[in-house]
Amino acid sequence: MLHTFYLGLLLFVAESYALYDSSSAVVDLTPSNFDKLVTDSDDVWIVEFYAPWCGHCKNLVPEYQKAAKALKGIIKVGAVDADNHQALAKKYGVSGYPTLKIFTGSKHTPYQGQRTAEAFVDAGIKAAKEKAYESLGKKSSGGSGDKSDVITLTDSNFKELVLDSEDLWLVEFYAPWCGHCKNLEPQWAKAASELKGKVKLGALDATVHQVMASRYQVQGYPTIKLFPSGKKSSDSVEDYNGGRTSGDIVTFALEKLAENVPAPEVVQIVDPESMKACSDKPLCVVSVLPHILDCNAACRNDYITTLTRLGDKYKSKMWGWVWSEAGSQPSLEEALELGGFGYPAMAVVNAKKLKFSTLRGSFSETGINEFLRDLSFGRGQTAPVRGAEMPKIETTEPWDGKDGELPPEEDIDLSDVDLEKDEL
Repeated sequence: MLHTFYLGLLLFVAESYALYDSSSAVVDLTPSNFDKLVTDSDDVWIVEFYAPWCGHCKNLVPEYQKAAKALKGIIKVGAVDADNHQALAKKYGVSGYPTLKIFTGSKHTPYQGQRTAEAFVDAGIKAAKEKAYESLGKKSSGGSGDKSDVITLTDSNFKELVLDSEDLWLVEFYAPWCGHCKNLEPQWAKAASELKGKVKLGALDATVHQVMASRYQVQGYPTIKLFPSGKKSSDSVEDYNGGRTSGDIVTFALEKLAENVPAPEVVQIVDPESMKACSDKPLCVVSVLPHILDCNAACRNDYITTLTRLGDKYKSKMWGWVWSEAGSQPSLEEALELGGFGYPAMAVVNAKKLKFSTLRGSFSETGINEFLRDLSFGRGQTAPVRGAEMPKIETTEPWDGKDGELPPEEDIDLSDVDLEKDEL
C-alpha cells in the first residue's frame, strides 16, 4: 500500500509540473518519440520548448492550446519539457524559455512572431504552403514582398527579439489607421524579404503597444528607428529619415550593416566543421591556393591577405570565405571544376541552389573584385554543382604557417646487393 501511495504521489507531482495534459491537443514530445513524430515525418510541426517553472511559458498555454485545437488535422503542434529533456533542447539550440520552432521534417526555423493563437495559425499555414510549393518545384506565391518576413513586435517580445539580440534591426512604429503607414507596408515587406538573413525588419502597432512607443518617443506615424547590431542602448538608437521605397530602405540598412559587421574570417577547409563558415550564407567564396611547395609561406599569405581585404569590402553581402590547398579537397575541386587551368583558382557557390560560378580572370585583387562585383549585380555564368550535392570534405592537417619541406630522401644501402658483372 505504501509503495502504491508513493507511486501515485510521484505521478501526481510529475503531472502537476507538465503544462499540457494528455487531453490537450498539444502533443507531448520527448527524446523517445521526437524523431519518429517530428523529424522523420512529412508533417509540419510547431514545437514549443518550455520549462514548467517559466512564467512566460505558463502565460502562453491558453493561446498555444487554442492554436493546437484550431490546427488539428492540418498542422501538428507539440511541446517539449526542455527542463526535463535538456539534451534534446540543447540539440536544437534552446537557450531560453519558451523557445518556439517550426519543423518541416529535419529542417527547422525559429518562430519569431507574435505569441497569439492567430499568429501561430498563420505561421503554421505559411510553412505548410511553402512545403507544398517546394514539392511542385516552385516558390511560395508570397512573392518578394511577403508580409511574413516582417516580424511582428509587441511590448512583451520587444526586449527579447530586438534589444537582447545581436542582430541589426529596423523597426517601424505604426498606427493601423495611418495612410502613410498603409502606403509604406508593401515597400517595408519587400525590403524585409530582400534583407532576410542580413538585417531584421519589424513592425510595432504603437496604438496598442504604447510602452515601447513611449520609451522611444514616437510622436508620429510611421516612425522608423534603427537598432544597431551587438549591445544596444538608448543612445545607440537612430532615427531613419530616408526615402520610403524598398530600395531606399535596403541601401540604408546595408550601409549600416557594413559599418557594424566585422570582416569575415577566411577559413581554411580542413574538415567538415570548417565549412560551417559557409552555412546559412547566401554565397560562399571558395579559393584553392597552390601547394605550399609551389608557393611558399610569403606567397600564400599574400593571397590570404588579398582575400581578407576583399572579404572586408563585401562584408555587407554576408558571404562565407574559405580556402584549401591544391589537391587536399579533390571532391570539392571536382564539384566546382577548380584546378583545370592551374592554381590559384576560385569559385563562388550557392549551396542551397547547388549552382556555382568560376573565376575566369586573373586571381588578383582587381580580377577577383570585378568577378565578385558582377556576381553581386546578378551577372556572370553559373553551372550546376557536379553530382547535384555539396561534395564530401576530407579531414586534413591545417597549415602551420611555415614554408613547405620536401620529404627527406632515403639512403639506399647497396652493400648487400650481389650484382653480377653482366648486370652492371
